Amino acid sequence: MPPNTSNRLSHDNDNISIEKSLNRLIESTPYFDIEVSNGTLFADALRVVSCVFPNWQDEDIEFFQCKDGITNQLVRVTYKPSDFSVLVRAYGKGSELIIDRKQEVVNIITLSAQNMCPPLYARFRNGLVYGFIKGKVSTVEELGQEKTAEWIAKKLAKWHLVQLPQQDSIESNKKEQKLWLTMFKWLDQVPEKYENPKTQSTFETLDMKKIRKELESLIKKLEMLNSPIVFSHNDLLYGNIIYDQDKGEANFIDYEYGCYAFRGFDIGNHFNEFAGFECEYWRYPSKEFQMKWIDWYLTENNNGVKPTEAEKEQVFKEVNGFSLASHYYWGLWAMIQAMVSDIDFNYMDYAVLRFKEYDKRKAEVLSSLKNTNQY
Repeated sequence: MPPNTSNRLSHDNDNISIEKSLNRLIESTPYFDIEVSNGTLFADALRVVSCVFPNWQDEDIEFFQCKDGITNQLVRVTYKPSDFSVLVRAYGKGSELIIDRKQEVVNIITLSAQNMCPPLYARFRNGLVYGFIKGKVSTVEELGQEKTAEWIAKKLAKWHLVQLPQQDSIESNKKEQKLWLTMFKWLDQVPEKYENPKTQSTFETLDMKKIRKELESLIKKLEMLNSPIVFSHNDLLYGNIIYDQDKGEANFIDYEYGCYAFRGFDIGNHFNEFAGFECEYWRYPSKEFQMKWIDWYLTENNNGVKPTEAEKEQVFKEVNGFSLASHYYWGLWAMIQAMVSDIDFNYMDYAVLRFKEYDKRKAEVLSSLKNTNQY
């Protein structure tokens, strides 16, 4: 068939073929029909790793529960004779409403093949077993320290060059970003009422019609910035960054939110995370610091070639614009978690904090964007 004469049926067939190919990629990782429960976390983790590593003896295995996550239950399992560790991650209750688990597996397999994350060893009924990255977990303070910030910027530049397998648009051969689709999906899943009275009381302080209208308006403004679509981590908070002091580099963990999204969103979201879970937004980086960060990022992205001031200014505008979308992203996320999660975290209060910061920064940020040719 000559180029550009394919019909809709062939597009559908191509999409079906892509879906089958991705399923085969996912199914190449062993699956065990085991569920890991909160109440029997270590015992169930032992059942899983005994299937993955049948030669391990029970008395040689050590467990440590990682406490930083607010979506999943995470256990580090160490085989003491070789000091080899893996992570057993059990998905949080109801998290399938928020996270595309097939996408997560594709992310890990893709990144591992490019030596950008440890291997995926197994899937089980409600989670994954994958490699452990040794190193020092970042702190909120270290996000804003130049040495470690440079490591992060350079590693994110490499992430943004990753190509996912067979997920480009058939018709346009362009990367298909999933950010807006995800956010509207979450918005549609917010319940009309919450069972917990305290949660419901806080929820009633939010105007959902206003939130939807505001999101639609924000998207129109941000798309005018023409931020490139890249493979984004989308959750680059301090707890997902591990430093290798010997190599002088940062590594990233937790790939469940990774997908094609806007460059400005991934970096802007990271800068919002300077505030930590306490939402101390006085920590948000100054323009001077951001421009240094962007310089490190673009230099790495361009194979050592220094960017121009105009190039840095363009990224700065993208980042600050999309930092607003980050507040909406996690605000909506938190409202879903408040409905389904059994993890001890006040999600609805967190949602309110994110929407309040959006309202506080909106006028200043959008006003600065109006000075660009794109806006």
